[in-house]
Formats: sequence, structure tokens, C-alpha cells
Amino acid sequence: MCGFTGCVVKEEKPEFLMSDALRMIAHRGPDHASFDFDYLSDYFIYLGHTRLSIIDLADRASQPFNSFCGRYSLIFNGEVYNYKELREELKQLGYIFNTESDTEVLLYALVEWGLSCLTRLVGMFSFVFFDRTEQKLTLVRDAFGIKPLFYAFRGQELYFSSELRPLLHLRQEVVKPNLQRAYDYLVHGDYDSCDQSFVEGVKHLPPAHYFTFDIKAGAVSAPKAWWQPDLSKTSKFSFEEATLELRALFLESVRLHLRSDVPLGVALSGGIDSSALVSGVRYLAPELRLNTFSYVASDALISEEKWVDLLNEKKNALPHKVIANELEMQADLDAMLLKQGEPFGSTSIYAQYRVFKLAKENGVTVMLDGQGADELLAGYSGYPGHRLLSLIETKGWLAAHQYAKRWGQSPGRSYSLAWQYLGRIKFPDWLYALLRKKMGRDFQPVWLNTEYLAQHDVHFMERRAPLRKHNKGLRVKEALANALMSRGLPSLLRHGDRNSMAFSIESRVPFLTLPLAEFLLSLPENYLVSDNGVTKHVFREAMRGIVPDSHLDRKDKIGFATPESTWLLSMTDLIKDWIDQAPELPFLHKDALLEEFEEVVEGKRDFDGRVWRWVNYLRWYSLLIKEF
Repeated sequence: MCGFTGCVVKEEKPEFLMSDALRMIAHRGPDHASFDFDYLSDYFIYLGHTRLSIIDLADRASQPFNSFCGRYSLIFNGEVYNYKELREELKQLGYIFNTESDTEVLLYALVEWGLSCLTRLVGMFSFVFFDRTEQKLTLVRDAFGIKPLFYAFRGQELYFSSELRPLLHLRQEVVKPNLQRAYDYLVHGDYDSCDQSFVEGVKHLPPAHYFTFDIKAGAVSAPKAWWQPDLSKTSKFSFEEATLELRALFLESVRLHLRSDVPLGVALSGGIDSSALVSGVRYLAPELRLNTFSYVASDALISEEKWVDLLNEKKNALPHKVIANELEMQADLDAMLLKQGEPFGSTSIYAQYRVFKLAKENGVTVMLDGQGADELLAGYSGYPGHRLLSLIETKGWLAAHQYAKRWGQSPGRSYSLAWQYLGRIKFPDWLYALLRKKMGRDFQPVWLNTEYLAQHDVHFMERRAPLRKHNKGLRVKEALANALMSRGLPSLLRHGDRNSMAFSIESRVPFLTLPLAEFLLSLPENYLVSDNGVTKHVFREAMRGIVPDSHLDRKDKIGFATPESTWLLSMTDLIKDWIDQAPELPFLHKDALLEEFEEVVEGKRDFDGRVWRWVNYLRWYSLLIKEF
């Protein structure tokens, strides 16, 4: 796990500028930092890297990593867990290795097989591959976007980085907010769902995409997908066969993710996914010193501590727990915002931040995390609207009615709520916007300068995943594919990457491999969500005998929940000061925003996620303007 930054530019950059950019991501790689410099076809090429040593700790595995012949260079952030198997194949083809690192394996895999090797990699990665003979750079991001890659192209020059701040530092331009992303986030809580960042002119490379920069032509290609979820493939497995296959795939993924030359732990929330990771590790490594790290809410109503304790006891794991409060969050907010780089969704991300901090304090460098399970196994509420639509399209309204009745019997659900979920995905945009307004979620709130935003072509709509005709009867899987690649998982992975890297920890996500994803997306929908509305149905049964039944049969998962309203309302005066003292933004009416916040404080208006988003965005923007 590491960080990189660099550029391909017409004018030489001072050495201190590159060194400063690397210092901005020193937390991503505290063990080594360096950059290479080339001059080709009137371009100056800079490749910089900071290293967190995980596999082959020797200096010879540091980056930028060059091929023996000198033609190729690689800067790489991530891990390839099946590097040993790939290295044996490459050895049979005549390649000689000078390190034990996955970096060298990835470089020669690209040399031998080109981009076709990407689907063979079990891992997480973003990288820049430089071919000096062809005079091309290829920039690639892993299938799920676990590892970040920002880039900006202007005037035939390319900038790229693992995080936003080094790129802005190298680019040396006035920072302007992306107005559409500001609107999407502040009004709808939508972020990290497309290629646009919060800064104008800077993009995310989407998950499972790559592009090239041709130095001779000074041209960049359009990003192209190297993988995408395929819902057309249908498994012929019986349910029992599917549980056996899933069990084998999951355990194999956990086995590969345990490869490390440094201490390892597991993030444990007490739910099915993290409990499965802890149980899987213990199943595969009975003698391993198994450390778990958990956030415990101070409010008993949202605490998962009893489930954490029960699993740690059953699996003979060593528990480490942290409790956070609003004063600690207040003290840490600016540092966390700088590490996150962009605004984020809720205070629950702070709970995760503290878990990684706790792991660092206990000498752990690698953590396993359960992200991606909900998006592959139809977790959360089981996507009831999409399931109803699939049933209507295949079996009719009566089948949907019967399913809604069964689904509604679980805690926190109801028959009418199932149909509300359906309405949310089926209502036309105009009706959806009207109903949201009646619920107090106006798409054009008074605290926005909508005239200014309209002049800058901002669309006052919420991005909703389309329902494709060819996916009839596959609506749950269609929703999962959208959550994997667009609105949903990308933001969660961003939180995890930045929070772990803030403390120089590599966070691994064993659920997110292509073999697991392709298998799960091929299964019938009622394998994922049972006919009674039980989420993660096939996985629960696959893990019987490994994960305690007490955890597999849970229907009341809370997650890393924080008492957000209590925390923020206790900071009322500070929040007012932050809003008042924030730089003036032409698209925000701060007086109207303060007035609405006062209504929330007085109980005249419901508290919701917008309060945090106001605070988060304005603090982020204040910090960004101060720095750049």
C-alpha cells in the first residue's frame, strides 16, 4: 500500500515542488519516498512514489520500479495477492526476478500480457505504467475502485495522484469548486458516484477503467472499461451447490488476503460480514494471534458491543475497542478532512477513523475489512423495491404482494415500506422531486443561489440509477451492479482508503475480488435475498459451521453508527461560527442556511444529514482555500 503522484508537462518543475507533493502523501508511504525524472519529445515526465512496506520489506522493492532493461517503469498503489502464482507462470516464460515483491510481478505481467493481465489479478491497485520506447503512460484503476486515482488534463499536460492535494500542488492553479458536485452533495448527499471530483478540472478515474497518455502526440485517450459487471451470465448451481462454491471462493480470498510480512488485524463491527472475516481467518489459521478492532457507541441503543464480545470469545480473538465522543470528533475534524481530501457523508466515518487509529497504536499495519459484502450479497434492507419490480416483471402483482407481506415482518420493516421503496425507483423524475419536496427535501432549497447555479449549467435533479429494459427480472442484480460501480460502494471505499492511510495502514477487502463478484452476480436473485426477505441468504448458509449461528441469524445489524444529531447539536455555537466565518461562496446564501440550522436546533425542522453536509463542505472548502 502506497501513494504516488506525478505529471507530464512542457516546462520543468522545480525539485522542491515534487518533494513537497510527496510529503503530502507521506502518510500513505512512510517507509520510502523518491521520484524519477525523464525528458522525451519535449516533455518532462515525473513519477513519484511513497512506500508502505508490506511484502518484501527490502529497499530493492521500492518504487518507481524499473525493468532490468530500462524500458519500463511502474508506480503502483495496492497489492496483488496472487502474485506468487503469477510469478511462477512468468518464471516458466523466462522472466528472472530480483525481488520477492508483487510490484515486480505486476510490471512483468504487464510486459508479457499487456492489459489482459488485469482480469487475472486478485488484488487492489491503481498504477501508472511507463513505456519509454512507445513513449506512452497507461493509468489503470482496479475493478472496484478500492485504490484511488485522480487526474487532470489541460493544455496537453497530464497530472495524476493518489490523493487530491498533491495534484493541486503540482498543478499550481487557482482552486475552484465543481458546482454540480457541490449541489449533488449538499442537497442529495451524492458524492464519489461519477468521474467528477469536488474540484473543477480534476477527475477520478472510474473503477475498472484505464486510459493512456501519448507523449509524442501530447494526447490523452478517453477512459475505457477493462471490466464491468455482466448480468447476462446465469449460474446453473442448485442452492446447496451455490453455498459450497461460495464458501470455497470466500475462504480462498481470505487465504490470499492474509499474505503479509507485517502484523495483521480485522475490523470487527459485530455484523455478518466482519464476523465472517474473523471466523474465516480463525478457520484458516487456528494458531494465529488474531487482533480485532471495534468502535463501540456510547449510546446503548446503537451499540454492537455484545455481538463483538461474543464473537471475540468464540473465536479466541484479542479485542481492541474505542469509544468516541463529539469533543474528540471536533478536535479531529480538520485533520480528518485533510486526509479524506473531499467532503464525506456522516459522522460514522469518524468512528472508522478512530478504529484505524487504534490499530496503529497497537502496532498493526494490515487490516481486513468487510466492505463490498452488502453490494455483492444484497445486504442493507435487501433492495426490496428492486425485488418487487423483478417479481412484477416475471411473476406478476400477486407474487409481489405476497413477497412484500413476508419482507415486512422483519424488524424495522413494513408492508407499506416495501412499496415505498418501489415508488422511489419507479416514479418519474418530476413526481419523485415533488414527493421529496413534500417530505421537506426540496431540490432547490432557499439557502442555494439557484440563479447562479443555473447560469453555470447545474442540473437540479438527483442522480437515479436507470432501469434498463434488458435487465427485466434482474432488478436486484442491476441495483447491485450500480452500487458496486457508481453511487454506493465507491464512497465507502474512499472513506476506508483515506482513513486507513491516515495512519499508514493497509486496509484489505476480501469480499471484493472478481471471482466472488462474477459468481454472485450470476446467481438467481432469491439466492441473494430469500423468498422471505432474508438478506445475504446464500452467504449465511455458506458460512454455517464457520460463523456462529447467533451472528448468521441476526436481523438487527446497526453498523458503525454514531449519535450524529446529539454530537452536532451539542456543537451548535461552533457550527454557527464555522458557517459564518467560512469563505463566501456565490452559490450559497449563508444567512438562509443559518436560519434553517436555527430551525433545526429549535426543533421546528427535523434533523437530517444536511446539517453534517453543511459543516463538512464549508470546513473542507475553508481548509482548501487556506492551503491553495
